[in-house]
Amino acid sequence: MTKIIFLDAAGTLFDVRGSVGEVYAQQANSFGVIVKSEELNAAFYQSFASATPMAFPAIEAAKIPQLEFEWWQTVSAKAFQIAGVFHQFSDYPKFFAELYAHFATAEPWFVYPDVFRSLNRWQQQGIELAVVSNFDSRLYPVLKALNLAEYFTSVTISTEVGAAKPQPEIFTAALQKHNCTAENVLHIGDSFKADYCGAKAAGLKAIWLNREQEKVALGKLPLTETKLEQCSSLDYLTF
Repeated sequence: MTKIIFLDAAGTLFDVRGSVGEVYAQQANSFGVIVKSEELNAAFYQSFASATPMAFPAIEAAKIPQLEFEWWQTVSAKAFQIAGVFHQFSDYPKFFAELYAHFATAEPWFVYPDVFRSLNRWQQQGIELAVVSNFDSRLYPVLKALNLAEYFTSVTISTEVGAAKPQPEIFTAALQKHNCTAENVLHIGDSFKADYCGAKAAGLKAIWLNREQEKVALGKLPLTETKLEQCSSLDYLTF
């Protein structure tokens, strides 16, 4: 019987209202920058996909928040450059500081409707819950603002561990907090590569939360897998 469940954060527990492009465009508009949200959203994902993983190995904890800030500033600036509107900003650092702070609040996020039902059900079953995420340290205030923090006994993020999913080190760090072995833990997340394949490679049980019903070729499954464990909603999971 499952006793511990690790869950991803963004895309699994909560997500951006509308789209990243919409939020970025709305915030940019207040600085006099006009851009189509659809174009900016595509530009953001292009920038995000080309960025190095957000993990800072062998860095002292006190320096991590500034490195997170700089990482996101680079990603966002490149998105506006790809969209062709970066030159419209008269003070991009000031804009970005406000944008970054905005994403540390509840305002740009929504909690998926199946989340509270499922977390409450699992807690009533005596299952211990934890978060394992490639989010930055703003995750702590976001979880609190969204009334999710109280459900989790630990939160493990890539920037603090120095390794990002699908690297096994982040899962190992989370396991150590719970003094348990990998085979006794289930990880649930929305990324096939980072969450499902990453957890499997680290020895955990895993379920891909495939909310968008994406298709994955069987040839992309881990070598030891013959069946892809997935679901489209947390409501479908019973233990």
